[in-house]
Amino acid sequence: MEWWQVLVSVLAGLALLWLALIGALVWISRGQVEKIKLVDALRLAPDVVRLTRRLAADPTVPRGVRIWLLVLLVYLLLPIDLVPDFIPVIGFADDAIVVALVLRFATKHAGADALDRHWPGTPQGLHALRTLVGLGD
Repeated sequence: MEWWQVLVSVLAGLALLWLALIGALVWISRGQVEKIKLVDALRLAPDVVRLTRRLAADPTVPRGVRIWLLVLLVYLLLPIDLVPDFIPVIGFADDAIVVALVLRFATKHAGADALDRHWPGTPQGLHALRTLVGLGD
């Protein structure tokens, strides 16, 4: 097998993996009982970053959860995304979905009280975040 065939195979595999991840993110986001608008989710971004940092620094949160939260912070800070941000609507939607997935995992393992305890924003923002991660009130 030639080097270019290997390169094409690897790139095709990465493209298929990328498409599978996008499909999974879209599928997971469909299950929300109360829909949160993308604009509302994006408004939460500064508070979510502070929440993630606070949860990652909390020694009462399990170590595995803190590692995933640090990975989330790095993902949010890097300019590389699953879907580039210049693509309308879905460019920012992938960030919101990834945040929701990681915070859903964190909430499941650290407890909803950790989310409530470290939330830096308004009660309305907390309600929107709880809806986004599938908690409700």
